[in-house]
Amino acid sequence: MAPKPKDKSKPSNSPSQPPPPIEDLFDSLNKHIQRSEFEQAVKVADQVLSIAPGDEDAIRCKVVALIRADDIDKALSTIQSSQRPTVDFSFFKAYCLYRQNKLDEAVQSLKSQERNIATMLLESQILYRLGKMDACIDIYQKLQKSKIESLEINSVASLITAGRSSEVQGMMDALRVKATSSFELAYNTACSLIERSKHTEAEQLLLSARRIGQETLLDDNIPDDEIEIELAPIAVQLAYVQQLLGHTQEAIEAYTDIIKRDQADESSLSVAVNNLIPLRGPKDVSDSLRKLDRLKEKDAQTFQLSHSLDLKLSSKQREAIYANRALLLLHANRMDQARELVAGLPDMFPDSVMPVLLQAAVLVRENKAGKAEEILGQFADKYPEKSKVVLLARAQVAAAASHPHIAAESLAKISDIQHMPATVATLVTLKERAGDIDGAAAVLDAAIKWWSNSMTEDNKLNLIMQEAASFKLRHGREEDAARLYEELVKSHGSVEALVGLVTTVARVDVNKAEAYEQKLKPLPGLKGVDVDSLEKTSGAKHVEGAYHIGAAETFDEGKNKTKGKKKRKRKPRYPKGFDPANPGPPPDPERWLPKRERSSYRPKRKDKRAAQVRGAQGAVAREKHEPAAAVGASSSNSNSKSNQATTSKGASQNSVADQTTTKVLLVLISLMYVTHHHRNTLHAPPDLPMLALIGSSFVVTVTVPCNVEGIIECSRGQRSVTCLVFKDLPSHALAKGLF
Repeated sequence: MAPKPKDKSKPSNSPSQPPPPIEDLFDSLNKHIQRSEFEQAVKVADQVLSIAPGDEDAIRCKVVALIRADDIDKALSTIQSSQRPTVDFSFFKAYCLYRQNKLDEAVQSLKSQERNIATMLLESQILYRLGKMDACIDIYQKLQKSKIESLEINSVASLITAGRSSEVQGMMDALRVKATSSFELAYNTACSLIERSKHTEAEQLLLSARRIGQETLLDDNIPDDEIEIELAPIAVQLAYVQQLLGHTQEAIEAYTDIIKRDQADESSLSVAVNNLIPLRGPKDVSDSLRKLDRLKEKDAQTFQLSHSLDLKLSSKQREAIYANRALLLLHANRMDQARELVAGLPDMFPDSVMPVLLQAAVLVRENKAGKAEEILGQFADKYPEKSKVVLLARAQVAAAASHPHIAAESLAKISDIQHMPATVATLVTLKERAGDIDGAAAVLDAAIKWWSNSMTEDNKLNLIMQEAASFKLRHGREEDAARLYEELVKSHGSVEALVGLVTTVARVDVNKAEAYEQKLKPLPGLKGVDVDSLEKTSGAKHVEGAYHIGAAETFDEGKNKTKGKKKRKRKPRYPKGFDPANPGPPPDPERWLPKRERSSYRPKRKDKRAAQVRGAQGAVAREKHEPAAAVGASSSNSNSKSNQATTSKGASQNSVADQTTTKVLLVLISLMYVTHHHRNTLHAPPDLPMLALIGSSFVVTVTVPCNVEGIIECSRGQRSVTCLVFKDLPSHALAKGLF
């Protein structure tokens, strides 16, 4: 066997070996960066720094390579470890802080930089994520003359987020670009149309955006999987448009398909999951919670969005996901998890009212309405500029908890809706429930005063005055009610107001009421009625056809009474071969009854030999030695059993005399599926004892008086049973078919 060749020793980098020239290292560094080999570029930059520590170009190349490799933490540590007075890395530091979502620190780092195109673009991105849209838009407007590629895409996005979608078309006209110049711009423009409630136009533009995107990405030789990921936001937005158009089923199918395919980017997937939840509602809450779990941090014990989603989604989007999670937990009755999740929301969204509303929802679910009213009131006092929604929620909670004082107080604090008819009606009702009649009248008077001075086209003064007069009349304030009715008659000439005025004034001043009554138009058909003689009569008598006669007298003036259409009689249809002239014998009326319930039924005689005593010779039958009382009991028992086979004639003779209470066996008579509640027990009134539950049918033995008493609703599993309960049901009732 030939000996193995010896391994050649690898040359070791001895300290005496000279390092490669720094020029060659920079050439290698440049090649790696051009080839997008950023990890290799970092290694070469470290070699340069080992030869020339503190080299500015090497440090800059290393920081850029780390940023392009998405190693933001290491890039920031490299910047912080190489701080030199001659080198300024403030721009790169600001970008790294922006990527870490440390936005305030990023803004501070940019302040020392000279304002150029790069710093202004980065500042606009930071301001966009901070939600300072007006400042972001100002920067984009200053950059419009710089001819920056795709500047219009970010400009449209900032206008939409700022709630200025109506300015999008004007900005695009100023930049001389069309919405279909790129699929990103078409998508953003469609979003602006959605904000303006132009859903059909938005749908058409989104379809164009998808077509343009497919053509553009195919021309760039992008793989199909990556194309689908790139166009996923368009698919999600199309489903959202279907949702807004009321096509619920199509939207659910689109969202579900996007989630199942799992080929969308993380932010688009989160939007699809969140939008699917309100469409499904409380149905299948567990599945909705599982879908939301896909968005959380993997190692987190509690629900927390992943770090990448936390950076990509806006504050409004993240708030919607957390709110839906809390509502699902309430529907699933997971109160501990809901309470824990809601407790952390105020720190996450300090400028929003959603956390306090969810806290109140949890307290209401725990039957702590008083505590919910307290925290809502404290928030409204602390943040009066955000108090409108909170006060409305407090009023609703208080009204549902039968606290009309607190509900009316909450509504009264919202000044800009005090005059609205719905608010006025709600306040009046709440104060009436609380017994504050004077307060309710004051609300109506204030509303009348506001609408009297209002110059709006849709003036509600007539409606408010009409309701106020009715309210005051109902509470015994006839003079105030008459004054309001009189103003309505003079200003609007309303017939309803004139009728109310006559009715009201008649209680105070009859002569004045008669004067107003003369203004009412006479009713047709009452010209020849003598009121005095009518009052002397004993009352109206019912006459058959009187209504039709009166109606004919009223409406026949100049018109002929129309004749009703006669119903066409149809000939009866007989079975094939049936002769109606010779119908033959009538069918048996008891043909649908079981045989044992028919009048002609006779039970089979029992075999007498079965009763013979069997045993050893000389055995004595016990029946012969029993007392006569026992024999009588046995015979009466057998007679009661044989009574079930009596004829209908005998049954009719015994039905009046049989007044004793009997035991009735109720059996299953109807079966249907129950969709809402599934119970595993048989329910019956407490006075009906249940003795047996056999198989899938229900058998109940009851002791009750005769005649039909009611219905027992019984249920088992998904089936519901309806049984009749009889009083004094004689033994022949089953034979006659009453059951």
